[in-house]
Amino acid sequence: MTIFNALEQQAFESPPVFTHAERLNFFFAPLMFNDSMESMRTPTNKVCFILIAGYFKARRKFFSRQFHQADIEFVAGQIGLNHNEILLRSYSKETCSRQQRLILHHFGCSAFDAAAKAFATTEIALMVRVQFRPKLVLLEIIDLLITKKITLPSYALLAGLIVSAINHYQRKLSQIIDHCLTEKQRNKLDSLLERTTDKNTVDEIWRYPLTLLKKPFQSTQPSKIKINLTDLETLLSLYLDLKPVVDKLALRYECIRHYAQLVIKSQIPQVSRRAAKDRYLYLIAFIVYQTFKLHDTLIDTLLFSVQSAINIADKEHKESYYQDREQREQKFFSLADRLGKSITGTISEIKHIIADVNLNDSQKVIAIDTTLSAQPAKDGQVEQQIDSFKENMATIHRGQDYYALLEQRSLKLQNRTADIVRQVQFDPHCSKPALLEAILHYQQKNGTIDKHAPVAFLSAEEQVAVAGQENKFRISLYKVLLYIAVANAIKSGTLNLIHSEKYRSLDDYLIPKADWDANRETYLLRAKLEQFADCGATLQALNEALDAQYHETNTHFSEGDNSFLSLRANGSFHISTPKQDDVEALSLSEFFPEQKYISLIEALATVDQTTGFLDEFEHWQPKYQAEKPLKKIFFAGIIGYGCDIGHRKLAQISRQINENELDTTINWYFSLENIQNANDRILHFVDRMDLPNLYRQQPDMLHTSSDGQKFEVSVDSLNANHSFKYLGKDKGASIISFIDMRHLLWHSTVITASEREAAYVIDGLMHNDVIKSDIHSTDTHGFSEVIFCSTYLLGTQFAPRIRGIGRQRLYAFKNRQFYEEQGQTALLPHRAIRVVLIEPEWDEVLRFITTIKLKVATASQLFKRLNSYSKQHTLYRALKEFGKMPKSLFILKYVDDPAFRQSIEKQLNKVESSNKFSKAISFGHNHEFIQSEKEEQEIAEGCRRLIKNVITCWNYLFLTRMLDQQTDPARKEELIEAVRNGSVATWRHFNLHGEFDFSDEKMIDSVGLTNPKNPPTRKS
Repeated sequence: MTIFNALEQQAFESPPVFTHAERLNFFFAPLMFNDSMESMRTPTNKVCFILIAGYFKARRKFFSRQFHQADIEFVAGQIGLNHNEILLRSYSKETCSRQQRLILHHFGCSAFDAAAKAFATTEIALMVRVQFRPKLVLLEIIDLLITKKITLPSYALLAGLIVSAINHYQRKLSQIIDHCLTEKQRNKLDSLLERTTDKNTVDEIWRYPLTLLKKPFQSTQPSKIKINLTDLETLLSLYLDLKPVVDKLALRYECIRHYAQLVIKSQIPQVSRRAAKDRYLYLIAFIVYQTFKLHDTLIDTLLFSVQSAINIADKEHKESYYQDREQREQKFFSLADRLGKSITGTISEIKHIIADVNLNDSQKVIAIDTTLSAQPAKDGQVEQQIDSFKENMATIHRGQDYYALLEQRSLKLQNRTADIVRQVQFDPHCSKPALLEAILHYQQKNGTIDKHAPVAFLSAEEQVAVAGQENKFRISLYKVLLYIAVANAIKSGTLNLIHSEKYRSLDDYLIPKADWDANRETYLLRAKLEQFADCGATLQALNEALDAQYHETNTHFSEGDNSFLSLRANGSFHISTPKQDDVEALSLSEFFPEQKYISLIEALATVDQTTGFLDEFEHWQPKYQAEKPLKKIFFAGIIGYGCDIGHRKLAQISRQINENELDTTINWYFSLENIQNANDRILHFVDRMDLPNLYRQQPDMLHTSSDGQKFEVSVDSLNANHSFKYLGKDKGASIISFIDMRHLLWHSTVITASEREAAYVIDGLMHNDVIKSDIHSTDTHGFSEVIFCSTYLLGTQFAPRIRGIGRQRLYAFKNRQFYEEQGQTALLPHRAIRVVLIEPEWDEVLRFITTIKLKVATASQLFKRLNSYSKQHTLYRALKEFGKMPKSLFILKYVDDPAFRQSIEKQLNKVESSNKFSKAISFGHNHEFIQSEKEEQEIAEGCRRLIKNVITCWNYLFLTRMLDQQTDPARKEELIEAVRNGSVATWRHFNLHGEFDFSDEKMIDSVGLTNPKNPPTRKS
């Protein structure tokens, strides 16, 4: 099995190639090893000792007696020796071994001995149970050995351990299959591969049952939902029958997904030809994976359908309100007029009586009483009108007419959700027992509801509405309210599923509690969170930081050093950001080719030749050894996905591209992981270039940003919904793109258009090890106090652009009076931090953050199960309360530092410019996704991002060569300034749309339409 390719193996087994700055950093051994070096007699031994120490510090690996000549010359110069005196042939193996022991002792590291090998073997065995990409296992074990301060061994040794572990694990699984699977179960699995007649078709087509179970429908049409439910019934029956075997196998989800995808990607005969043990293992994994996936798909359908019904009812309710506005106004004016006349007339008569001089006091009292007694008839009419008006207003205010509108949607909603609620198996551990009681009653009664159905889960107002007038139970309304309650509970995480990947309980995604309690320190060390282990010390550090920032910000304002800040009378503030000074520099476009457009295929081929990003496209089967398809096939797949042309159409309009070959390549090589790794390969290459660093404001600080962009989806998809503001009446999805200050696009994901971006910010920051963000900016959609908490603990400064920042609340550990007594009057805390919410949950907060840092689960998965619906969840409240501290620190710094605000604006402008870049590349199908499933959409977006990174990399390569070849210092400086003040992510000199063929053969009629015999258009 090939894990690293030849170039990667060579890089692993060779000393690192340093820049001048890196040499200064790593070759500082004379200061550390003076005592050791005094005993070294020859210049060769001294120089080699420093070189080995520097290489080891950089890579935690010894490279025998390999050295780069440039490094030899540098080190010799540093210690005052002539590099010509360094004779490597005189550097003995024994001396090398002795020096390696000295270096290990100094750095506190251990050699890769028998104990280390046993440790690595055990860890690799655990890894292959989760991760079936050998390359990722190799990278993970390398990282773990470095963390444990164990010297890295050779590539061959580690690769051998991984292959051995994979083979051992597969043999173990085969043995379980062989011993636990009954003959009856084998026959059931084999029946999935036998052709049967599909009686639902007119021609009774022969089909394989397995084929029909491969892809659930992404539609909310009742007919499609019923097919999904039928498939779920089939799969769930198989799954429950195989559950004892599944439990014995104890497969992790990634392992299940890997085996299941082998079945999905393979044709039925390919599955049938596999050895029996492998075939059964793959089919079992497929059944588990599809059962979970279908449950998730049906719950997505439920959530989508319920939300749609609510939206329509709300819309109709608002329209009804506005339509009745004129009638209400007439009633109001009529009531006011009648009240006016009644009251004014009575008062006028009383005034007349009081002014009558012919009446004494007693007579006046009698006359007034007589006047008032004559009013009941009039008052009754007025009171009746008032009561009618009140009843009308109560009805309007989400009263009976709103429930009537919901009831009207009931039948349509039942067609989509009734059987889902009836068939899906919910987790009995529900924090809303009244709702669970209602669900179980609904399932037991098979959806047939009467007046005895549980109503305790409904609010008091809803119970009154369901009871109806004259105690006539409104069954249709009850069902709608039940579905709404189920949907809200699922979204809040209070109601979970048993057989699901997306909708399990929060605790299922976290590091297991028992494991955490037993190995807390080890987990914190691996996640590099040990500095936060003590809650008290962490809070004290933030307390001191807040005090210092309040003092600094208020002092600058009081001394007149912050003219951009103004205070409002209501206690809020306003802050303006000065426009950055314009820099006179040439446009960067002047330096790119003017007379020639670079074709996209040329750019892809050139960058691949330089970076080798196509090497990351690995076959889904790790042991697959057949010859890899030609590069042009991969380029066609990337363009078909990234430009939204579609690979089938691309094959038909292209030369030298076979459609079947392209289909096969996309099926087996175009996985989301491969495309992400191809992007990372380019990023890693550009990251090591010098030119991109012109965009850094500080050499050791990297500013990144993310933003969402709406794209329409032209097919049925549960990962798309309405967003009238951006998409009008059409459905769409939102692409969240992450970019750094050097214009490198390092992550992207696709979510529904209605989801908030904040939950996905951490996913981007945790995505890879190539781009290490020091400061990350978003707009308001990406901001929340929980995100402030997470980024602080993960070591990234969060710097969003918050709309209406002057109205945000500030917090501190002390009250306002403490700061006022110090003479601070501008910005003061509104409330004190409630430490009582944080301290009891601190261990759970660390478990939550460690789960994210070690990539046990994604942040978005966790946040979806712990979102804004869960405001009473103690962990959610602790995360939010802690996040108020870094948020307050950020706001105080934002207000005080105009350069900081300018850098945030500048960085967010880059991601907005990148969105325009996406539109330029996505010219096919009117900028619409033509994929229905989320993973397919993310593959298309990954290819689009790959094209953008290729173009950016090509531009960097072109500009670097131009700088190297430039002999005129003035012109060279102009180019540097143009890069520094321009955008290297420019595409105007690229031909993204392909070429036209005006050859003679293309002007020949290919279907025989020339000179047709004109048939009569109508009867004569």
